[in-house]
Amino acid sequence: MDRFVVVSGCSGGGKSTLVAELARRGHVTVAEPGRRIVERERASGGLALPWVDLAAFARAAIAMALDDRAALMAEDDPASGAAPVFFDRGLVDAAAALEHASGEKVLEDLAAAHRYNPLVFMTPPWPEIYTQDPGRRHGFQDALAEYERLLVAYPAHGYEVVPVPRTSVSARADFVLERLGL
Repeated sequence: MDRFVVVSGCSGGGKSTLVAELARRGHVTVAEPGRRIVERERASGGLALPWVDLAAFARAAIAMALDDRAALMAEDDPASGAAPVFFDRGLVDAAAALEHASGEKVLEDLAAAHRYNPLVFMTPPWPEIYTQDPGRRHGFQDALAEYERLLVAYPAHGYEVVPVPRTSVSARADFVLERLGL
């Protein structure tokens, strides 16, 4: 769906901060499934954590991303116009993670059945702002490897990757909105 816009890229590259700025400006946003899953699993003692069982984590991220899309599509009011919805990561991210973790081939079918806007905004690796925290335990090298996989996965499934410049959060949001013609 063209109004569903993905912000993806390097873990720790400022995706969530950019999406939060878009929300602050009044746009509808969807929080990253991974962060929500980590919070839920840590609170419940669950094991679908990327550092415990990456495949289970990725399957949970796929399910959550599908649920997010379904909820937004059910709420869709044709009279409301085509206001964009900004996703902090998308199904391609989760499916690419599952394929990496398990070899299970899901990306092609999911990417074909559940489309987003053809422009995917990718935050590049940015070592100066990268941090680990209780929900992001992997190191910068793992984040780079994930980023490289996404740089291949998105274009392979018909998306145009738009690199987001390393600049202030406000300028990044302006860039995304301008590129979308908003």
